[in-house]
Amino acid sequence: MEHKAFVIGTCDTKAAELCYLRDLLRAAGVEALIVDVGTGGKATTEADIPASQVAACHPLGAEAVFVNDRGRAVAQMAEALRRLLAKRDDVAGVIGIGGSGGTALITPAMRDLDIGVPKVMVSTIASGNVAPYVGPSDIAMIYSVTDVAGLNRISRRVLGNAAHALLGMLKGRIPEVAEDKPAIGLSMFGVTTECVNRITDALSPEYDSLVFHATGTGGRSMEKLAASGMLKGLLDITTTEVCDLLMGGIFSAGETRLDVLAQVDLPYVGSCGALDMVNFAGPETLPERYRQRLLYEHNPQITLMRTTADENTQLGRWIGEKLNRSRGPLRFLLPEGGVSALDAPDQPFHDPEADAALFAALEATVRQTSDRRLIRCPWHINDPEFAAAAIAEFHALVRGESMPAE
Repeated sequence: MEHKAFVIGTCDTKAAELCYLRDLLRAAGVEALIVDVGTGGKATTEADIPASQVAACHPLGAEAVFVNDRGRAVAQMAEALRRLLAKRDDVAGVIGIGGSGGTALITPAMRDLDIGVPKVMVSTIASGNVAPYVGPSDIAMIYSVTDVAGLNRISRRVLGNAAHALLGMLKGRIPEVAEDKPAIGLSMFGVTTECVNRITDALSPEYDSLVFHATGTGGRSMEKLAASGMLKGLLDITTTEVCDLLMGGIFSAGETRLDVLAQVDLPYVGSCGALDMVNFAGPETLPERYRQRLLYEHNPQITLMRTTADENTQLGRWIGEKLNRSRGPLRFLLPEGGVSALDAPDQPFHDPEADAALFAALEATVRQTSDRRLIRCPWHINDPEFAAAAIAEFHALVRGESMPAE
């Protein structure tokens, strides 16, 4: 079957723009189909896949989509579009156009597509915070500049550039590299870089190491790949995103962080990397209740707040409950010498009592078995010995070696 580009939008309001995109793609030799996701129930002549056909993919049928409530209709059409694309085996790439509603409707289906499938979204809100729309995926967002409301001297250029961006993704050749090594995921922050670099260097002869920056989307991206079967193991050294979830920082990965452990049977070595800090933007953005806390200016855009013993107890319990749901073999390492570059002797976040509260909460919460173990390590997380211990535990899990719970 010939693979096609899918051009997605609402034909009742954006037919001219959709036809413009489709015609540009076809003129360049790419078969393109317009997918109408309009929720008004109107039949249009421009669509190759009409809205009625999309809506019919909803598990409750088209009548669940065409309702007299715009917000509900958009949400249900988004679900129908997700299912439509999921069952097609001819999707070469996707380009969508829309305002806030169209962006919210189209991008969930884009996120469901595999990493590497070209995805371009032209949106009126692409110059703002696009994290809720892009999520852990590789969607290219392009700001429409003018509203997506007809063709004009600006929209023709922007839409044309978007079409040619998709063409470049579809037609450009990516150098072939033999993927003969299994891929593993690692989580890293600036304050745990030394540890993760040692691990990746040591494992590079055997594994293709994919390192994810623990900024919220990083953790979600890593776990999305793990859930999809693309990773053969996790070295989740840096679980700091949980701090931001529980204490209101800006780098939260959400409530589902670590849920992948209950979904897949993968070798997992985790640790307490950067659980000593919560991330905020500039100092002026700190909530009033945190203004008198121990703070560190990481850079002009990022302010770090040291977690307390009470907060670390909360963190340990939250993480511990997630670890208890694990399906696969698991080791979680506790670096007694410090959990980040800032949590070391003579460094601003050094607080052995707070770390001790974290470790104690984990040990009180985790139900240890031969496959699920906590391991105390007498080193700092960035010490060579700690990296060596993480590597050794990972190798043991891969080999299927289990030890009695202590």
